[in-house]
Amino acid sequence: MKTLYLECNMGAAGDMLMAALYELLDDQPAFLQKMQELGLHGVQVTAEPAKTCGIAGTHMRVTVHGEEEHEPDAHEHDHHHHDDHEHEHHHHHHDDHDHEHHHHHHDDHDHEHHHDHHHDDHEHDHHHAHEHGHHHHHATPGHIAEVIDGLNLPDAVKQHARAVYDAIAQAEAKAHGCPVGDVHYHEVGALDAVADVTGVCYAMYLLGADRVVVSPIHVGSGTVRCAHGVMPVPAPATANLLAGVPVYGGSVQGELCTPTGAALLTHFADAFEKMPVMRTQKVGIGIGTKQFEEQANCIRAFLGESEAQTNGTITELVCNLDDLSAEALALACEQLLAAGALDVYTVPGTMKKGRAGQVLTVLCEDKDTARMAERVLALTTTNGLRVRRCEKYFLQPSAREVSTALGKVRVKVAEGFGITHAKPEFEDVAAIARKTGLSYDTVAQTVQQALNKEENA
Repeated sequence: MKTLYLECNMGAAGDMLMAALYELLDDQPAFLQKMQELGLHGVQVTAEPAKTCGIAGTHMRVTVHGEEEHEPDAHEHDHHHHDDHEHEHHHHHHDDHDHEHHHHHHDDHDHEHHHDHHHDDHEHDHHHAHEHGHHHHHATPGHIAEVIDGLNLPDAVKQHARAVYDAIAQAEAKAHGCPVGDVHYHEVGALDAVADVTGVCYAMYLLGADRVVVSPIHVGSGTVRCAHGVMPVPAPATANLLAGVPVYGGSVQGELCTPTGAALLTHFADAFEKMPVMRTQKVGIGIGTKQFEEQANCIRAFLGESEAQTNGTITELVCNLDDLSAEALALACEQLLAAGALDVYTVPGTMKKGRAGQVLTVLCEDKDTARMAERVLALTTTNGLRVRRCEKYFLQPSAREVSTALGKVRVKVAEGFGITHAKPEFEDVAAIARKTGLSYDTVAQTVQQALNKEENA
């Protein structure tokens, strides 16, 4: 099984992830060419040789109109700005390198962000007035989605990129206590961040790993000062994105895992655990610009083959029913699905004393076992049920949209183990069939032809 392992001993940022994955690609020039042709105005992506603690790797430099927006180190922060006005950036670099950021946003409401990042060897002041030669417009989730939709990338890549930004928007909204639509991506909305996100999603698409495993994530330590007060590391949005993920701090002061990095890792990871047993074929090293005396500031990506193994578990709740009417059983199945069951089905069987009955099986997540068992007992006439915890193999589900001569159709996709299943959404195909008078099969075949054309593009 083609396996990708990401080692995040020094956290994660979008540019570092892209650089590590870039080193694994067979055709690196083609990747860079694609990044230049994305359709992001003024954005340039270049791969530069770099070293950290004597280890050679790649630094992915993303510039907007010739400027690297998050100088000198995206690994420490992703502070990007999207407003309906211009920006002027003044960077002052000093030997002991503390970070002080003054962010002034003038939208339909005024607010000011003042970030002090304290690090051992790093200081620069970023004073952002709103007069710059390039514009970042409408940094809302809706605008970012429109930008991504317009990029020269396969639909599957754009879908992943939109999902990453959706996760960031939800995390930021929760952190600031505002509706998702009010999020302005104070830290992750600029064009260079869109390039980071889409670059990682495109590299993952090209690599086509069956399973992605990520190490526990080093998030850094200390605090970040902003206009609202002193915030702990990880920052609130990052912490929201990493909920349920194994993370740790340590002696390194600063923000090692950015919101962009956190969103990308949680979107693509099948598991967060130690490195699996695998026959490594390639190793990619993505390097940040900041240097640490005793620790290599990099992400390492290992691509290789591991033995096919189960990639999840599931619980089966099973009981026999011979005294429940068909109508009552049908309603119970509907209610169990509404309560969160993954699937509910019945199989005819012969019960004791030769009675005809049904074997009810309810599938649920392991964490929902007790709650779903109680619902089965409450909604049916059984006095007991059996619990089976099973390992399972499954293809990762996703959804996409395909354009056909008959209109746009949603498609269900499932991928893994080198296998891809794609099936058009029934309701979309049926709606077109009703509108055009064509048969269901004719419309479905048209959709399949469009899918084949996209795959071969």
